[in-house]
Amino acid sequence: MSFWTAMVIIVAIGVLGGVLRARYNAQAGIVEDMHGNQTIAPPEDRNRIAKDPEAQAEIAALKDRIAVLERIATDNNSSARRQSNDIAAEIEALRAATPRVSETSTQTTAKD
Repeated sequence: MSFWTAMVIIVAIGVLGGVLRARYNAQAGIVEDMHGNQTIAPPEDRNRIAKDPEAQAEIAALKDRIAVLERIATDNNSSARRQSNDIAAEIEALRAATPRVSETSTQTTAKD
């Protein structure tokens, strides 16, 4: 095993350990302040958002806005999509209207 392979493995183990520790802390309700001090969050803080009707209404409104933005981003009737379809149709019309160089060269050699 080379030195760099060992370094990648060591870093991967460290990252995996950090992710697993963060997951455990989140499940156990352990919060960390900006100084690194860990404390157990009171249960009422964990369930406060779930019980707050104003927060739930805001979350529902944000989900609706995200749905609208996703529809706009993937909509085939947007002006950009229509413009790209028009350009593609124009290119295809020009390709169909003009004979290709390879077709004309084979036709002239066949006549000779």
